[in-house]
Amino acid sequence: KPAGLITHGTASKRTGTLVNRLLALGVPLSTAGGVDRPGIVHRLDAGTSGAMLVAKDDRAHLALGEMFRRHDIDRRYLALVRGHVEHDRFLIDAPLSRERARILVRAATGKKAATEIEVRERLARSTLVEARPRTGRTHQIRVHLSAVGHPVLGDRTYGGAGQDATRLGLVRPFLHSWRIAFDHPIAGERIEVEDPLPPDLAEVLNRARAEG
Repeated sequence: KPAGLITHGTASKRTGTLVNRLLALGVPLSTAGGVDRPGIVHRLDAGTSGAMLVAKDDRAHLALGEMFRRHDIDRRYLALVRGHVEHDRFLIDAPLSRERARILVRAATGKKAATEIEVRERLARSTLVEARPRTGRTHQIRVHLSAVGHPVLGDRTYGGAGQDATRLGLVRPFLHSWRIAFDHPIAGERIEVEDPLPPDLAEVLNRARAEG
């Protein structure tokens, strides 16, 4: 999915979605998700790019949905975050709760949410990390990284905007779904899909590396 494209229609936006594009290409989509969400078993935020799964029939849709509930699908994201991340690998275990348009960490009232973080590359003013969500809460990776003091650069909602993002030419969050791996729910074979960084994020990463 390219950045800037919402996954499916909403009450205020019915066109210009990933679903619209797939239907226009003649891709068959499952009906199990309802009229507004054909084929959609999970979502990527509008500003997030990368690989995602879409079900072409109801049998696959229901099976994939159950796999997501059991956390049997391995999803990995690349994020460029502000500052130097100290630990090479760690787990962020922080319940999340929705408050109006934002998602916040709420230990007492939030829903369980956990994200594994692994440092891929430390740069002069930022760190490239791989995020592996164990749960699938809305904005989970973005909120968790912000909560530990390392917001995703370019993320206006959760503290990643400002001079750092402007200096690197970021106009959206540096968050990309680069890998999905799972056992096919019908055929059983192992499926591994990788999507490299798109040109806009690759260019930003090169700028960050050049800051020295």
